[in-house]
Amino acid sequence: MKKILFAGAEAMPFAATGGLGDVLGSLPAALAATEKADVRVVLPLYSAVSDEWRRQMKQEAVFFVKLAWREQYCGVYSLKKNGVTYYFIDNEYYFKRPALYGFYDDGERYAYYCMAVMELMARLDFYPDILHAHDWQAALTVIYLNCLYRRRPGYGDIRTVFTIHNIEYQGKYDFSILGDVFSLGENEHTLMEHSGCINLMKAAIECADRVTTVSPRYAEEIRTPEYAHGLESCLCSAAHKLCGILNGIDYDYYNPKTDKAIAARFSVRSMAGKLENKRALQRETGLPERDDVPILAVISRLAAHKGLDLVAGCIYDIVLRNDVQLVVLGKGEAHYEQFFTDLQNSFPDQVRALITYDRDLSKRIYAATDIFLMPSKSEPCGLSQMIASRYGAIPVVRETGGLFDSIKPYWESGKTIHGNGFTFANYSADELGERTCAALNLWADPEKRKRLVTKIMKTDFSWAASAERYIELYEGL
Repeated sequence: MKKILFAGAEAMPFAATGGLGDVLGSLPAALAATEKADVRVVLPLYSAVSDEWRRQMKQEAVFFVKLAWREQYCGVYSLKKNGVTYYFIDNEYYFKRPALYGFYDDGERYAYYCMAVMELMARLDFYPDILHAHDWQAALTVIYLNCLYRRRPGYGDIRTVFTIHNIEYQGKYDFSILGDVFSLGENEHTLMEHSGCINLMKAAIECADRVTTVSPRYAEEIRTPEYAHGLESCLCSAAHKLCGILNGIDYDYYNPKTDKAIAARFSVRSMAGKLENKRALQRETGLPERDDVPILAVISRLAAHKGLDLVAGCIYDIVLRNDVQLVVLGKGEAHYEQFFTDLQNSFPDQVRALITYDRDLSKRIYAATDIFLMPSKSEPCGLSQMIASRYGAIPVVRETGGLFDSIKPYWESGKTIHGNGFTFANYSADELGERTCAALNLWADPEKRKRLVTKIMKTDFSWAASAERYIELYEGL
């Protein structure tokens, strides 16, 4: 049985802000369920971790972590959940903060975390076969293993996987802190350097035995200047060890048949609850309670790379010319928040702009939505299109990254339905508008709608297939 140690900055349900947290909250459990791996995860013990979880933890070790000239306290606590052992690194100086990220000393905080991960192995006498690090916050675990720990007893046979969830965030720092913060010397200068500064992601790509991304299409895209944010040459050089494995979603957490966060439970075999959820959302948001009007939804960080400029470019005409309702949930760039607020003011009986982040509310919207818009400019994997499909919404997506890999264009031959949504290729508001109208036309045909929604809900976005791909990857190492 392979011993796998995951290192990453967040995981559901303990502390999470986005897709990385969803993945580290569900992939380890899916791997453990195969009974082919002893799976463990190391996380910072943030103040966001609730007392409910803390009461279930037991102390495993107390020691000091040396980072350059510092010696910092480190407590290690553990708990087991869904067959996975979770370790939490306790240090209030670094992790008792009002948020997970966004602090002036994030580089030092995650350097400490990565060094603690390395020290934890010896303290607990747990040397994994595979160290699987995620994104720049955990990149130094791979770097420290190769540069500082490889010749120590127990560390020599550890193999490494580094997963890029979003290449835009690379961990860039000035070289003045190479030794003072990252505890590395001039011998590591070439490894750490990219475009004149320290680049933690670049160094981890070079050090890792395998590099993965969260969808096959994204693995291709990040080897091009359009998507790589400056790392295309590095990734082209690493092409022999690069692959993409599509993320999945937690089928227990996102399950309309058992979800307590939604108004009424339903399934692909019993869809009556879908209509009840629509009515409940209309009441909750103050929209007219109508069964005969389709609800369009956007659930997203309100940022340009999520395709919100495309939505802004076509949605006014769609709402003006069609009998539809639109619900937008998210926070982000001020001008998008204002745009959707203004749209609501212009169409008070059709549009609701919910400028907030609320996970339970998002599930109520997924459960009520008929057509889900996700026209991202770039999308490493995307989970929202999978969640929307799970809850019986028709996705309209742009063909990029994981959206390309998970949603295929709808068409019919005779009585056979192909695809599981509506897609478009070019980054164009006109194409988004045209595909959204095509989805609305299909929705207006109850028989076709039922057949397509049935196929969409039967599409398998669970972790089962992806977990097997990771097991194969680990075995190959």
